[in-house]
Amino acid sequence: MPKKQKKALIMGISGQDGAYLSKLLLDKGYQVFGTSRDVQMSSFANLRQLEVLDRVTLYSVAVNDFRSVLQAIIRSDPDEIYNLAGQSSVGLSFEQPMETFESISVGVINLLEAIRFFERPVRLYNAGSSECFGNTQGVPANEETPYRPRSPYAVAKSAAFWEVANYREAYGLYACSGILFNHESPLRPERFVTQKIVAAACRIAQEGGELSLGNIDVQRDWGWAPEYVEAMWLMLQQDTPDDYVIATGQTFSLENFVRMVFERLDLDWTRHVRTNPEFIRPTDIMISRADPTKAARELGWRAKFSMPDVVRMMVEARVKV
Repeated sequence: MPKKQKKALIMGISGQDGAYLSKLLLDKGYQVFGTSRDVQMSSFANLRQLEVLDRVTLYSVAVNDFRSVLQAIIRSDPDEIYNLAGQSSVGLSFEQPMETFESISVGVINLLEAIRFFERPVRLYNAGSSECFGNTQGVPANEETPYRPRSPYAVAKSAAFWEVANYREAYGLYACSGILFNHESPLRPERFVTQKIVAAACRIAQEGGELSLGNIDVQRDWGWAPEYVEAMWLMLQQDTPDDYVIATGQTFSLENFVRMVFERLDLDWTRHVRTNPEFIRPTDIMISRADPTKAARELGWRAKFSMPDVVRMMVEARVKV
């Protein structure tokens, strides 16, 4: 008998991770379904850029509407669901806390309930976030590190994480969360600081000008997004569901990121970058460090690229545009 083709449903397929995950799964022979809030209005530019748009089936779904979520699951009849949906900007969450909480935590509870009443087993990956850890005083965070969220986004992601853990324990669902640290690519929109820096530096190299940023002393673990979606897939291939920290294990300051971007364009960043108090968040994480040992041990996943590689690849992609 020929092997049955696996089916995957990606909630929130239009973003960076959704596009890279679509390509990965299609390359592995999956039939891929994806959701967006309004399929007719979405451009799906990331799917177009990776040349996979015509290979996926798309549905309009509002994740905070249970009926909408359930319909998508019934129509796609998936083996695996990857939940990447919801408001994804930490900064914007301070301005839209209710939208952030509903789209993330209510969306996850709707998914879990729909899976619980579905007629056959489904494996769920939920996109967690390193933002949930808050300030760990520079100590690398692992799967046992307590959550101390410092933004509405992190609060919502923390609630969603515990919803997934509860349904896994209470109802025996195959459900897990990937606690992903920052991961970047050329598909990032400019509202994310990494792409904002790369885009501005490229413009400055051509036309001159300045770049305004918030606190450049913050430190983050930046990885390469196409690698991180492979970790998502690996989580759903294990015999037992569990949660994993996904990161490079290397931390750099935002100032270092800025310097490396400008140096690749033969620019002195100190002549062009200014601090603007408008971009400083009410509460922020100063140092974000990760311990991805468990993912290496149990998934066999290790990041091949760290922040300097990310800078190089993002600048090269932008210069080609």
